[in-house]
Amino acid sequence: MTVTEARTSPGPGTRRPLRAGPPAKVRLRRAATPWLFLAPALLLFLYFKFIPMAQAVRMSFEEVRPFLGNTYVGGANYAEVAGSSDFGAAVWHTVVLAVATTAGSIVLGLALALLLEGQTRSLWFIRSAIFLPVVTAMAVVAEVWRVMYYPAEGGALNSVLSVFGLGPSEFLNSPDSSLASIAFVGIWRGAPYDMMIFLAGLAGVDRVLYEASAVDGASRFRRIWHVTLPGLRPVFAILLTLAAIRGLRIFTEVFLLTNGGPDGSTEVLLTLTYKLGLERNELGVAAAGTVLLFLVLLVLTVAARLRRREAR
Repeated sequence: MTVTEARTSPGPGTRRPLRAGPPAKVRLRRAATPWLFLAPALLLFLYFKFIPMAQAVRMSFEEVRPFLGNTYVGGANYAEVAGSSDFGAAVWHTVVLAVATTAGSIVLGLALALLLEGQTRSLWFIRSAIFLPVVTAMAVVAEVWRVMYYPAEGGALNSVLSVFGLGPSEFLNSPDSSLASIAFVGIWRGAPYDMMIFLAGLAGVDRVLYEASAVDGASRFRRIWHVTLPGLRPVFAILLTLAAIRGLRIFTEVFLLTNGGPDGSTEVLLTLTYKLGLERNELGVAAAGTVLLFLVLLVLTVAARLRRREAR
């Protein structure tokens, strides 16, 4: 070893100088770049969503008088919501529709996913055709089902029922069947969406487990029960949350098909608050109802997220 090499070579206890990181200006620029791209969308959300939400919370504590000025009433609006029989019936109808549409769409979506699972080229056309209700405007869907639910004997569905010696049914015109008719529309429209999520989940199930269970002599039903369903637990958690939120926020179907009738048998929370706010001009009470619904959805979302985190 030469003298020069001895001077330049670091010894075993010598610490090498730390590499300097990027300057603060560069780090700041890197951190700010994503927010600059998000800024237009965030501004739109702020103006059209978050500010109106804050105003709705404020209005829920006031008696809203558009031309005379609002008056602070504290929790009187919430007390009126809690003690109103109309709100109680609307909440019950909302929960019934949410449970029915959630259970029906998940069961039907799972059945469709199991039937249409595979890599065959022709399946893309069938999946696209089944998925069409999801991307179709709800106004169009409601008008189509209004025609199909025509209560006379010559109606589309009543003609089918007459083949089996049933009907005619009044569907939307009867308090006994109107809620079930709306729930069926929700299931028909929500099942294809759940099907696509189930198909994505089925792609992640280990195929070795299917082969091992088949070698052990397990039937198709037992393979689905012991392999497929346990593998889809994360998917079920996601879908239950999404479907429950979708069911509790139901408005368009009810508004277009029955508008809460007949005799209030399909009145849900959002149609009732719509009528209170825009027809009866009780904006404070309507705001209190929507704030309560928001809190329920928030609790449901947080609980589902915590449960998913515990499952991991």
